[in-house]
Amino acid sequence: MAIQAEEEAVYSAPSGESVNRNETDLRFVQFDRVQKSYDGETLVVKDLNLDIARGEFLTMLGPSGSGKTTCLMMLAGFETATHGDIRLGGRPINNIPPHKRGIGMVFQNYALFPHMTVAENLAFPLQVRKMSKVDIKAKVERALDMVQMGGGSFAGRRPGQLSGGQQQRVALARALVFEPELVLMDEPLGALDKQLREHMQYEIKHIHENLGVTVVYVTHDQTEALTMSDRVAVFNDGVIQQLAPPADLYERPMNSFVAQFIGENNRLEGAVQAVSDGVAQVRLSTGDLVSAVAVNIDSGASRTQLSIRPERVEIEPDSGEHQNVLPAVVEEVIYLGDHLRTRLRVAGDDQFIVKTRNRLGSRRLAEGEAVRIGWATEDCRGLDAPIT
Repeated sequence: MAIQAEEEAVYSAPSGESVNRNETDLRFVQFDRVQKSYDGETLVVKDLNLDIARGEFLTMLGPSGSGKTTCLMMLAGFETATHGDIRLGGRPINNIPPHKRGIGMVFQNYALFPHMTVAENLAFPLQVRKMSKVDIKAKVERALDMVQMGGGSFAGRRPGQLSGGQQQRVALARALVFEPELVLMDEPLGALDKQLREHMQYEIKHIHENLGVTVVYVTHDQTEALTMSDRVAVFNDGVIQQLAPPADLYERPMNSFVAQFIGENNRLEGAVQAVSDGVAQVRLSTGDLVSAVAVNIDSGASRTQLSIRPERVEIEPDSGEHQNVLPAVVEEVIYLGDHLRTRLRVAGDDQFIVKTRNRLGSRRLAEGEAVRIGWATEDCRGLDAPIT
C-alpha cells in the first residue's frame, strides 16, 4: 500500500523541538500532482504530491528506475513535468529555465571545468550573476573554508590535480558559493570509496546543519539516506511508498517493499487467524502461531508477510521473555568483528538472519545445532500480503 506524501502534514526539526513556520516555509518546495512520461504512455512518476520545508534535508531513496532522479531533474528544470505543478517558495517554476531558478546542483561526476582553477570554478557562478570582484573573492574564500579547503593551498590548483574527495568538496562548494536557498544533489558520493564516502556523508550533514540550506538528495544507498536526512521519501515504481524520518522508516515500515529496502529484514509468510487491538495472530506453514503488530492487514486478510529485524531476535531467550518463540537450526555463523551474523533455518526458510553483539566469552554456535529463537510482538510487523 503506497503512502501518499501529502499525508505528512507536520514537519518536526531533527532535534525534536516544535517548529512554528508560515505556510511558505512549510511548503518551500511543492510537487502538486506531478506526473512524468517520456513516451506519452508509461508514467515514470505517478501523481506525486510532496511538500518540503525550508531548511529540511530530504532524501529521495529508491532502486534504479523508481522515479527519484526524474523528480530531481524536474525540480532542477532539466526535465519538464507531463502534468502537475512544481513550486518553489510558493512560485510556480514549471516554465522557468534551470539557470533562472537559483538552485545549486551537485552531481556524481563533479562537472568541474578542467581548464579552470578551483578558485575560477567557484567564481564562475558568481561572475554569471555579475558580482563585483571583491564580493567574488570573499565568497570563494568562504565557500572553500566551508568545505575545509581554505587557506589558499587549493585555490590555484586545477581539478586534475585533486583527489576524488577533494573534487567532490569543490563541487559542493561551487553549489553553495552563491548562497542558494535550495541545493539538489544527485548521487554525489557514488564515485568515492567506502571510507571517504562515509566521511563525506558527515561533512554534508554538518554543512547543512550550519547553513540551514534546503537540500534535496537523491541516492539508492540506504545508509546515506539514514545518516543525513531529516526525512526520507522511499520511491518504487514512480510512487512514494513511505515518507518519514529515518528512524520511523527502519522501525516502522508501512509495507513489505520498505521493510526489505531499508536495512536487513527477515520475512516469514503465514495466514492471518485473527486481529484484535492492533495485534494479529498469524499461523506459519509449520503450524506455529506468531503474534505481530497489524500494520496494513485486517481480519479479512488471508495471507500476510511478517517483518522482523535481525538485531531484534534473541537466540536461546530466557523463559517467558518473548511472546514469540520458535525452533531453529543453525546454517552458518559469520564473524564480523563487532557482531556475529548467524543464518538459521526457521519455519522452512534457511535465510533467517540473527545479529548478536560479539561479547567476550560468549559461546559460538555450531553449524547444524538446534536452538530456540525469540522476539517480542512489538518487534514483529504484519505487512501486506506477499506477491505470488
